[in-house]
Amino acid sequence: MASKLTLPECPVETTLMLIGDKWKVLILRDLRTGTKRFGELKRSIGGISQKVLTSNLRDMEDSGLLTREVFAEVPPRVEYTLTDLGKSMSPILDAMEDWGRNFKEQQ
Repeated sequence: MASKLTLPECPVETTLMLIGDKWKVLILRDLRTGTKRFGELKRSIGGISQKVLTSNLRDMEDSGLLTREVFAEVPPRVEYTLTDLGKSMSPILDAMEDWGRNFKEQQ
């Protein structure tokens, strides 16, 4: 999990390493409301390819931000849920949401 990663000295850089691209932030945003299936995430995020979504989900799982549960069904069902570590990023997303809302109001 996260302890296996080589982390930079700077805490801001560490955070950016974990969620430093727009797709990961949007995945976190969508999982804040609860468990989602792959197709739900893909539809909600929009503009993301299946390959990029899969890659980002795997990275986030490896970092300990979310869990992936596979159900032995036909067709297979896969669900993603934030871990406690992933949930702990909520204040960051709240701050981003507040800032974005304020910026839009000033335009």
